[in-house]
Order: sequence, then structure tokens, then C-alpha cells
Amino acid sequence: MKNFDFALLPLLCLLLSLENSTTAAQRMAALVKPGIFRHLMCRNNMYPRSGVLRFPVSDDHVFWSVPYTNYCPPVYTAPHIGGQVWADPVLSETFHPKWNQLDGQVNRESFHGAYEVKDGLPLNPIGRTGLSGRGLLGRWGPNHAADPIVTRWKRNAEGAIVTNSTSGKNIIQMVAIQRSDNKLWAIPGGMVDPGENVSVTLKREFTEEAMNFTDKANMVEKFFREGGVHVYSGYVDDFRNTDNAWMETTAINFHDEDGQQVGQLELMAGDDATNVRWTDVDSQLKLHANHADIVREVVILRNAHW
Repeated sequence: MKNFDFALLPLLCLLLSLENSTTAAQRMAALVKPGIFRHLMCRNNMYPRSGVLRFPVSDDHVFWSVPYTNYCPPVYTAPHIGGQVWADPVLSETFHPKWNQLDGQVNRESFHGAYEVKDGLPLNPIGRTGLSGRGLLGRWGPNHAADPIVTRWKRNAEGAIVTNSTSGKNIIQMVAIQRSDNKLWAIPGGMVDPGENVSVTLKREFTEEAMNFTDKANMVEKFFREGGVHVYSGYVDDFRNTDNAWMETTAINFHDEDGQQVGQLELMAGDDATNVRWTDVDSQLKLHANHADIVREVVILRNAHW
């Protein structure tokens, strides 16, 4: 092999990674799309940490384009949100958010394009939730998060990759945290601070929620700096969503191929997590919101067992 062939290898690997990333992101975005996707977690239930019951919304009445003359959702914004530095103030004559654009350092753009604003309030692009107001969310409109999906191959005591006996494919594991609010397992992500780059959020949230890495800081920094594969950007079917405030995320897969980097580090729950573990990924995996759908994109990307 000639010298220029060796020089082309890194470029070819990068191009393949970008192609896989684009395919995964486009595939997921095509499914979670206004007018096609119907959220489930934020309908027909009691709103979390409150005594407020959502107004009934059937599958047929989710989309705003479908008339629902009797629709009369209660209005609720959690009392503790008032005055918080991470939250919007009450809409008033002195507070006029700039919808569908960067509002100072607050990103009010949706990954799904321009959302409708009715009576001065942004409308959830996916549809009705049975509740108006902000609920537990800090921002009117999209509340942007970042989710790092950190994975490794499952290995036996001898260090060999474990395959599933039925599919014959390698079993992939992910770092999952148990949320303290609803006790469900989830991707260890968090909110993007105003003006913050998503790459910073990804590393910060992972280390805060899942890892005690004080003696391995340089290695962890390098692992995230090398970059990951973009899996999804868009709406999250979160139990906190309302008609006027909703969760959106950017999900990136950081894979430790040989298990010699973050795959060997001690995991320790922190921040808003109750527990943390390496979790086998398969079709039976139950996660918070629609995180399982996002993780499945990683499985497809890595050609792993599902």
C-alpha cells in the first residue's frame, strides 16, 4: 500500500462516520415529525408532582389541525419555577420572548421548524397534551437538552465480546441513570444552558450524573473531544411536556470500541440521578420518555443485537 493510501484512511473513516450519522439522524427525524408522530407520555394522565389532571386527548385529537371544539385544558405552571434563574418569567408587557429564533442567549428555535404562536403562546409542534402553561419546564416553547449515549461492547471475563445466541450479533451496553423524579432509567443528559455549546453540555451532564472521574479527567476529556456520532435532534415525548412548553434534545453516541477508556471507569450516580449502571441494550429495554427509540438508532448504527 502506498503512502497516500494510508493518508486517505482517516478521511475515509471520517466520511463513513458522517454518512452513518446523517442516516441515523434522518431516520429518527422522519419518525418523530409533526403531523405523523403522536406523543403518549404527556397525555391522559395526572401531571407529575401536582394534583392537576390533564384534559382528555384521544389519538384522533392530538394534531392541532383536527378540530376539538370542547378542548379546555387546565393551566398549570409549577409554583417553584417563579424567580428561578434558569426559567422564563411570567409573560407580561415587560417580557416578550422572540419566538422561533435566538432570543438573546436563549434558543427558542425548534428542530421541527417554525411552531405556531396563538394568543401570545407557542404551540407544541406535535400537538395537544391536555395541559396549558409550562408545567415543570423552565422555558416557554422548546426546552433544549443534550443526551450523550455512551456505549461499549459487552465482554466476558476473558475480555471477548459477548454475542447474542439468537441473533448472532454483538451485545452493546450503554450507561444509564435512574432518574430521581420518576425512577425510570434514562440517558444521562441534561439541559443546555443559555449560550452554551451542546458539546460542552454533553460532557458536563455525563460526568455530573454518571461518573466519578477526578483521577481520570484528562482521559475523559479526550474521549469526548474525539467526538461522537450524531443520532437525533428533535422532540422528546417527555412526561413534563405541555401545550406551550416541550422538551427537545440533541443525542450523540460516544462509543468506546475497545472498552479501554470510559468503559473501564467507575460509575457513580450524582446530580439528579438515583443510580447508574452499564445496561445491556435490547428490545426489552424500558427507558424514560422515548429514549429507547433514540438508543435503537445506536443499535442500528453499530449493527448490534436488538
